[in-house]
Amino acid sequence: MTAKRPCRIGMLALACAGLALVLIPNGMRFTGYLLLGIAAVWEFGLFLHHRAGRSRACKICERVFLAGLTLGIAALVSIEAAVVFRGEADNSAIPVDAVIVLGAGVNGETPSAALWSRIRAAEAYLQKHPDVPVVLSGGQGPGERITEAEAMRRCLEDTGAELLLEERSTSTAENFRYSKALLEEYGLDTETATVAVVTNDFHCFRAHMIAQKQGLRIVDVPAELPWWWLTANYYLREAFAVVKTALFD
Repeated sequence: MTAKRPCRIGMLALACAGLALVLIPNGMRFTGYLLLGIAAVWEFGLFLHHRAGRSRACKICERVFLAGLTLGIAALVSIEAAVVFRGEADNSAIPVDAVIVLGAGVNGETPSAALWSRIRAAEAYLQKHPDVPVVLSGGQGPGERITEAEAMRRCLEDTGAELLLEERSTSTAENFRYSKALLEEYGLDTETATVAVVTNDFHCFRAHMIAQKQGLRIVDVPAELPWWWLTANYYLREAFAVVKTALFD
């Protein structure tokens, strides 16, 4: 058996696994697309490798491709490491002036797994910081009969915290923009205040980036999803989202 055949089998296995994750509802669609992308890059690399022995131009193309691939992987690994590090921070002892809980999906009127994890993290955090205003931030999207802020309010109203609802936002940038305005209306000086932001662990790094662009000084309060495979999927996706945010947002 030549080396070409097992490489091709491996590439096809990746493609099939990716296609299955894309087509079968399981919350891991991004991982599926990523596997399909890796399979395509693999196939292109094999094509260049087999052409490289036939001409100098193809050999140069192969070297450029490998160099670019190496740099791209190194950059993504570095970003992923930063995302993971930020998501594991414990800032519960830092004094804060306010809390913002970022919304996530609501299925009808039921919080999604991501939103439930943020609600639980907010409950635990407010036990240690009971006397600060709390902004519940999240508008209403497709398939949601109530706003994300209202879904959080229903779960957190027994904490005794002062809850401020921000129900217009449809993105993380809007979460911070409208929450900042709400806190300023409340009387908080957001230029000097320290704000705790509750969001999922994989989202902390990018949320921190966006909050800084909005002029907020924040500390992260990471919330963990209950299933490791979904966490891995979102961590993978987040590295690419960080690049998009840095370049275009």
